[in-house]
Amino acid sequence: MLKPRLSYNLAFCRTYATRIAEKPPARFPDPLVNNPAATVKTLRDENLTFIHRPPPTAPTPHSTTLQPASPLLKRPTRVKGTAVPPLLRPSAYNPIPARVSQETMERIRELRLSDPSTYSRTKLAKMFKCTPNFVSKIAALPRPQRKAFAKKLETEHEAVREKWGEKKATFVAIRQKRREFW
Repeated sequence: MLKPRLSYNLAFCRTYATRIAEKPPARFPDPLVNNPAATVKTLRDENLTFIHRPPPTAPTPHSTTLQPASPLLKRPTRVKGTAVPPLLRPSAYNPIPARVSQETMERIRELRLSDPSTYSRTKLAKMFKCTPNFVSKIAALPRPQRKAFAKKLETEHEAVREKWGEKKATFVAIRQKRREFW
């Protein structure tokens, strides 16, 4: 395909910039002249200009260092929510449970020792509005009961593990072996 011919020769056209592009100098308005409260007095004989701006309002005589009139001297006020960084853990947003009385502690111990399977740590914690960790500290089971409870849990877990496939059992065994070498 042929290119169309131009009627003029491109060799004589300027295709480059003759100088580096510059931003023109900024022309800022004179703050003294443009102030509406300023009075300007020009002396023609000596070619002088006097500009008088009235001072800003003076502080009240009641201004002290304890209660300054200038906002620059005042202490920064705390805005609700912006001065404190966010909490790191989601559990930190939960309110701290109230202290438990001695009578309540005795009641928790009685219930826990009477029937540990019915009154578990979580169930007692919900009943008395405290944490399961607190229940385990104040109403720990005796060692033989704890071992029997752990053995019962282990048999339940073993029954669940029997239903696992070969692949899952292999992965769990590998994970346990890896934990041994930590």
